[in-house]
Amino acid sequence: MNIQAQPISPLRQRMIEDMTMRKLAAETQRAYICAVLKLARFLKHSPATATAEELRLFQLQLVAQGVSAITINTTLIGLRFLFQETLQQHSTLARVRRVTVPKRLPEVLNTDEIARFLAAIKEPKYCAALSIAYGSRLRVGEIGALQISDIDSQRMVIRVTQGKKYKDRYALLSPMLLQRLRGWWRFAHAKGKILHSGWLFPRANINQHISARQLLRVCKLTATAAGISKRVSMHALRHSFATHLLEAKVDIRVIQVLLGHKKL
Repeated sequence: MNIQAQPISPLRQRMIEDMTMRKLAAETQRAYICAVLKLARFLKHSPATATAEELRLFQLQLVAQGVSAITINTTLIGLRFLFQETLQQHSTLARVRRVTVPKRLPEVLNTDEIARFLAAIKEPKYCAALSIAYGSRLRVGEIGALQISDIDSQRMVIRVTQGKKYKDRYALLSPMLLQRLRGWWRFAHAKGKILHSGWLFPRANINQHISARQLLRVCKLTATAAGISKRVSMHALRHSFATHLLEAKVDIRVIQVLLGHKKL
């Protein structure tokens, strides 16, 4: 990660060290640092000297600016790490409260919309990557982190290494999906865009894997190209396949395992 690319304050360095000690993921560390930077810009002084009232006013400003409940809670989680773990100032958070996040049903595409969506993808890389999101129910970060060796065509499974909550698991690999992955590999290998034992979906720099942000961007552009008005995300593809399995009367506990959920 690039958090330490520029000279930083002792407080920020200590927080980075505390996060590193706890082996927090790089994206989590970035989110926590961004939360502290937001607070610092609001305070116009070091967060180390912030008071409980200042944190309350900071949260009020976020609400007044129309920041979403999820973003507010994410910001507060980052600040909680700073004050509880790094500064050991538990009382400073006394007037901070998490925001209730509205519960909404996920968007689900029907089988016709899924067919149109996948048909609208022109580039082999993205066709293969988004097909995995639907056909193997992988999360966007899990897709980006796939390596060629994770595709086991003998057992017809995909190995997911250190997925959500640092858990390994296997996902099913269908013959059609395997065909698409092989098509992408042949295309990329012929163009010199992939290594024999590297990332399955590399960036232009083949030593780095594709980012979740890029996959999300392509997903939204594809939905627009396919004429789908629903809010389509990578996670919606997971929800859609799970729903299609449920409609096909597949046992819900089987679906739970396929999605990699600990709880039903």
